Amino acid sequence: MTEPILARTRADIAEVMSRPSGGKTAAVLTMGALHDGHAALIRAARQRVGASGRVVVTIFVNPLQFGPDEDLSRYPSSFDSDVETCRREDVDVVFAPSVNEVYPDGEVGVTVDPGELGEILEGAARPGHFTGVLTVVLKLLNLTCADVTCFGEKDFQQLVLVRRMVRDLDVEVEVLGLPIARAGDGVALSSRNAYLSDEERLVAKAIPTALALAAEAASTSVGAEAIRGAALDYLTAQSGLSVEYVEITDPELRPLAGPGPARLVVAVRVGHTRLLDNAHIDIASAGSWPTGGDQ
Repeated sequence: MTEPILARTRADIAEVMSRPSGGKTAAVLTMGALHDGHAALIRAARQRVGASGRVVVTIFVNPLQFGPDEDLSRYPSSFDSDVETCRREDVDVVFAPSVNEVYPDGEVGVTVDPGELGEILEGAARPGHFTGVLTVVLKLLNLTCADVTCFGEKDFQQLVLVRRMVRDLDVEVEVLGLPIARAGDGVALSSRNAYLSDEERLVAKAIPTALALAAEAASTSVGAEAIRGAALDYLTAQSGLSVEYVEITDPELRPLAGPGPARLVVAVRVGHTRLLDNAHIDIASAGSWPTGGDQ
C-alpha cells in the first residue's frame, strides 16, 4: 500500500503537482465520508492513468453548494478512515484544504452559472446548488492539475452538468462516469445513508424496487408516462417516505422526444434524509408513444 501525500494548502498541492510524474493525473473529488462507491471511482482513476500516473483524491465539504436550511453542519466526517481508504487504494495524494484555502477571499465574486439545466430537478429543489458544485469542481480540477476526473452516476444531474461545463468552457479534462454502486439491499451508496436509522434503511429499499418496476414496465412496451407512473405509484404508497420528484428524461436530462434511451431520476425523503437515485431505461416501442402531449 502507498502512503499518500497529505496536502492541506494551495502551496502544498502546487508543490506536489510540480513534481515530475510518469503519466497523467486523475482527480476524484469527494466531500469525505468515503464508501465503496468512492473506492470504485478511485480504482477507475488508477486504471485510467496506470501505475505510472498520479491519483489525487480531494476531501472538501463545499459550503457553496449547501442552502441555508441544509445539512452542512452535520455532514458526515470520517477523515482518518478516509485517509486509510486512500492508502488501501494506493492513492498518491490526498488534498484536504480548509474553506479559507479554497475560498481565500471569503465571498466568491465569480462563479460558474449552470444555465437552464441547473434550474430543473435538483436545481429547482436546491436553488444555487449547482452554481456551488460547478464552481468548486472547476477550482479543484485546476488546483490538482487534473487530466481526468471520475464521477459516479448516482448524482446524475451533477455528472451531466460537469460534462457540459468541461465541454462549454473548453476545460482540458476527461470526465469519466461510473455506474451507481449499490449495497447488497440495492440502495445506492451515499455518505448520507449514515443518517438513516435501521427502520429508515428498510424504507429506503423501496427506491431501487421502484426503479426495477419502471424497468419492468419499459420491457412491456408502454409509454414514458406509464413507466414513470410505475415508479411513482410504488413510492407514494410507501409509509415513511415522501416523494420530491420522479421524472423521466433523455440521457442529457432534456425532455423526451420519442422512444429510445431514457433516464428515470428520483429524489425522496426518508425521515429527514434526502436520497437520490436513477436508472437507465430503454423505451423501445415507437408504437407505444403518444402522438400528442408532453412526456
